[in-house]
Amino acid sequence: MGALKNIVAATGLLAAAGIGETVYFYNRTMKRGNAKTERTTKMSGTDWAKYFPLMEERKKFVMVQQHRDVYLTSFDGLKLHATYFPAINGTEQAEKIVICFHGYTGEGLSNHMAIADYFLKHGYAMLLPDARAHGESEGEYIGFGCLDRQDALSWIRWTIRECGENVKIMLHGTSMGGATVLMASGLELPANVKGIVSDCGFTSPKEVFTHVLNHMYHLPAFPAIQGADLLNKRLAGYGMDECNARREVQKAKVPILFIHGSADTFVPCSMCHEIYDSCKSPKRKLIIEGAAHAESYYKDMDAYEKALTEFSEEIMS
Repeated sequence: MGALKNIVAATGLLAAAGIGETVYFYNRTMKRGNAKTERTTKMSGTDWAKYFPLMEERKKFVMVQQHRDVYLTSFDGLKLHATYFPAINGTEQAEKIVICFHGYTGEGLSNHMAIADYFLKHGYAMLLPDARAHGESEGEYIGFGCLDRQDALSWIRWTIRECGENVKIMLHGTSMGGATVLMASGLELPANVKGIVSDCGFTSPKEVFTHVLNHMYHLPAFPAIQGADLLNKRLAGYGMDECNARREVQKAKVPILFIHGSADTFVPCSMCHEIYDSCKSPKRKLIIEGAAHAESYYKDMDAYEKALTEFSEEIMS
């Protein structure tokens, strides 16, 4: 009987520890305000300081261009924010536009200063949304692409209303934004969407968190991931593997350009290969050697811009 009591007591302690671990992980990762940019930057392993001079130089050009704040209401009632840059070629309505989706703990405007220089100088209008629970957009729970893909569809519809029925749209996303555009590829997209660029996108929140816990913190994914999944279904309304980019691209119809850094330890490059192999639409892939997480554009700008230009000429013609 004593042994049985000890077993029951031990089981209770383990269960309590598991619940505590789950709640700690969930609150730290999935809720607005607790997910910190500084922590994400440290985990990504990318040395951004060396690129600050470039970012500041690009910012000088970008911020003097005409731009304005725009808003819409999401499918579940959140007020979402984006920054809109008309094309700088003088036409009133954009002929082509890129909608750029940022990564986890980022913001639309601040995260796209460098690449905005390329797109604006190549005749694109730009729309830079803040993901739900980021920046000036409302929301308590982060969508990790699963909810954000529906928001992306709302921004696509806004773009068509703003720029006209003939506008040609490219979707570009980095990290969580990359996952967002890949997950959106499985939706019935308007014909205006001509192509998708995913830079270091992950398969699903469940799989990327499992990787982080196992390989960066040397911790088991169980029970934190399973517990967080249950909490997220109840609180945020979606499961952490409910939408998986690897599965969604099997339904894709628009061309996709996949970009990833070979030295990415946050979202492993193997995820890019897995999603690419599953993709059923026309596809291209660019692996930037030695690039860490979200560093590909900065690590080899010539290769990145060449790939964008070739892809754009193919899909926008």
